[in-house]
Amino acid sequence: MKPIDVVILTKNSERILRECIDAVYKYVPVNRLIVVDGYSTDKTLEIVNEFQEKYGNVVFTQDRGTRAEARQKAIEMIETDWFMFVDSDIILSKDWFAKAEKLIKDDVGAVWGIEIWSVLLKTRILDLFLRLTLKIFHRRGGTHDLLVRRKAVEGIKIPYYLHTYEDAYIRSWIIKQGYKVLGVYDPYCIHYRPKVVWTLSKSVEFMVSDIKYAIRNPPLILSYGAYAIIVGHQILVHKFKTEN
Repeated sequence: MKPIDVVILTKNSERILRECIDAVYKYVPVNRLIVVDGYSTDKTLEIVNEFQEKYGNVVFTQDRGTRAEARQKAIEMIETDWFMFVDSDIILSKDWFAKAEKLIKDDVGAVWGIEIWSVLLKTRILDLFLRLTLKIFHRRGGTHDLLVRRKAVEGIKIPYYLHTYEDAYIRSWIIKQGYKVLGVYDPYCIHYRPKVVWTLSKSVEFMVSDIKYAIRNPPLILSYGAYAIIVGHQILVHKFKTEN
């Protein structure tokens, strides 16, 4: 396959952004790196400029809207037959693109590598987490590390108000165009969720949002319930480490 455009949405992403982009260039044949930034006030732009100086193929733009608006803007900038969404707080696994490319057939519109929370690496619950995550993806979708056929999203207009679940809309659109959306265990990405996620208030916020989605998708209720238990366990672990 020819080099592809890669899209990264950012906003104050300095925490892991350098490692994220470095893995993109290492494991993906990049035509252009399209960065859609939400007017960051940290060192995000400085980091992006480092890669522009090194590779000379970074396209930087800014948008104050929702994630839906940012993704829509990026899609309309794509020039290659395939492109990729990469979240700014993940690191791609080794040979990500080479492995994903082997899964592409005429009826495949997108390939998603499963996300693995960094805090769950080498834990006993990792296998359970992976099975739950893939089950949720098959209902909801995801854009952590999503390889997309441009033809599969032609004409898409993501509802501008979707700051979350825009990934579900994209998955649904691709399927309605007659393509498959594959969720796989390998390749994958490591998701370095921010520390604020492991606070009670932020976790409750996330869980309430997920419960609203689960209610509209009953088969996911048990999966999201198990997710809530995993998150609760990690909050306790984080709290213990902080206090000691």
